[in-house]
Amino acid sequence: MEVIQSVALLRSTLQQKKSGIGASLKAPVGFVPTMGYLHEGHLSLIKAAREASEIVVLSIFVNPLQFGPTEDLDRYPRDTERDLKLAEEAGVDIVFLPQVEEMYPGPVKTTVSVSGITSVLCGASRPVHFDGVTTVVAKLLNIVQPDKAFFGLKDAQQVAVVSQMVQDLNMNVDIVACPILREEDGLAMSSRNVFLSKDEREQALVLSRSLKAAEAWVREHASFRAEDLRGAVKAVIEEAPLADIDYVEVLTYPQLEQPEAVEAGVPVRLIVALAVKFGATRLIDNTILTLGK
Repeated sequence: MEVIQSVALLRSTLQQKKSGIGASLKAPVGFVPTMGYLHEGHLSLIKAAREASEIVVLSIFVNPLQFGPTEDLDRYPRDTERDLKLAEEAGVDIVFLPQVEEMYPGPVKTTVSVSGITSVLCGASRPVHFDGVTTVVAKLLNIVQPDKAFFGLKDAQQVAVVSQMVQDLNMNVDIVACPILREEDGLAMSSRNVFLSKDEREQALVLSRSLKAAEAWVREHASFRAEDLRGAVKAVIEEAPLADIDYVEVLTYPQLEQPEAVEAGVPVRLIVALAVKFGATRLIDNTILTLGK
């Protein structure tokens, strides 16, 4: 496994490696962008990339552009030595590990912005977040030039936003959305889980429990208003005293629009998405429901 910190060296290395690939049914380059502090969720993305690609590139970069002035950039967990060990064991070929100065050598005067779908869910309470995400992902896709890029559906809004950007800008890459990976007790895997106290960790299980309740509620209601489903989910979360709800939303996916009343048998794809704080730690989770024929 090679660890590369410069854009120029990454590009030349990839060009050399791709030139040595013969005919194959696999994509030449699969790419997994991360902010590090790898967990099993990240490793599942690497596995998917490994199975679909000849060359697997993993990036580790904590992107300052997607953190607001009051958010946890300095607090974001980092363990580069551990990340590199896990990446090598998972079969990564190249780790791109740039410093901030390499990615942003001067004041940032060009950003990428996706409208509409970034103004809801996490975008409503984190106004700079998605401009930072789309800008860094656009840069990384331009640097790596992958054939496939792998993202986890735990942040389903991010998947929708990146997919929209790729479509609108005619980027030559397939965005592959991979399922949420969970702990045995149901908590969605996240780098931020490490910050939860014992009590917070225990009460955070209400998130997956509320989503299971949403799935059961929908099975019992062939026709319903999205607001009623939202209320049912919120009621479950409010059973946890430490839960501080940022949002609970029911939207169409991937359009992220408020749905009309859901009618029995009418095809619709909904996302039940939530963000909840436990102490200083903000967690997100979701479930995607495909209804009708």
